[in-house]
Parts: sequence; C-alpha cells; structure tokens
Amino acid sequence: MYTRTATSEDALEIRRILDAAMLEPGDFEGRIDVNDVFVAGDRWPATRVDHAGSARTGESSRAESGESTRPGHGESTRPGRGEPANVDERILGTIVLEPLAEVAERPEGAGDGAHISAIGVRRRHRGQGIGRALIERALEREGRLTAHFDAGVRPFYESLEFSIEPIDDERYRGSLEGSR
Repeated sequence: MYTRTATSEDALEIRRILDAAMLEPGDFEGRIDVNDVFVAGDRWPATRVDHAGSARTGESSRAESGESTRPGHGESTRPGRGEPANVDERILGTIVLEPLAEVAERPEGAGDGAHISAIGVRRRHRGQGIGRALIERALEREGRLTAHFDAGVRPFYESLEFSIEPIDDERYRGSLEGSR
C-alpha cells in the first residue's frame, strides 16, 4: 500500500470515492491545488501486451527481453510523481484536509494542524488499514488533526485514539495530537 499527495489527475477517482461514501467535501479540487489531499492505494507492475498478443506484467516482459528490472535502471518516471512508468496504481482511499485556521468551529487556541473535511475508503477495501494510513500521513505532516463525524464512524476514530466529545446526540468532534 502507498500514500501520496493527490494530483489533479486523481480528481475523478477522489470524487467517486467521496460520492460513494455520501460525503460532501466542498471544493476538494482547490484543496488538491494546495496539497491538502492525500490518496492511498496499491501498486503492481503494469500489464503489457507482447508481440504474440499475450498480456504480461512489466516485470516479466522486461526480464524475458533482457532489460533490467531493478529500479532506477532504465525506467522512466511519470511526470510529477516520481513513480516508475511501468507501475500501475489503484486509488482505494482519500483524505481531504482544511487548515484549522479556515475552520469555522475550530478548537480554542487552534492554529497549527488541519481539520479532516472528508475521509473515504472504497467499501470492499475497508478494514485493511487504508484509513489509518491516510490519518497517519496527515498527522505526520500537520501535527494535529480534528474531525466532525457521525456515531457510525466513532469506532474508527476511537481506534486511532482521537479525543472525542459529543456535539449533539448524533455528531461528535475529535482531535488527535501527533509529534512532529
């Protein structure tokens, strides 16, 4: 699994994940532009079609043709990503952040850190640590995270050791401090 900063090329997949989770993150495209959106997923060697029409992974077709399969040896990279061009990836989850200074209901004394505007993971891939990896990536960068959430996802935030307090009967607010 990987986590990385989202790019504008990821916007459609991010929208699909957030729509499926019925989340309304606002202007997440604007948040992508300022590097406040992360994605997580998995990677595998790209599938290529050889001269006989058989699908093969990038690793096996290069190895059979005598090309180097070691990273950094003749591999090109995707512009702006630094990822080997012979690798495909699938986005499985995303987190959208807002600076705490921009959040209307920010905790007293808040300045540094970010508010989780939205976090979503594809349904079939929940419970595999993708949401945790996204939170850890965001916390590593921000040092402090806050979130507002429904009772149904409270166990997720509890498992990450967020400090949680009720907003009303069905909504909660949580915060998590990390070390920078």
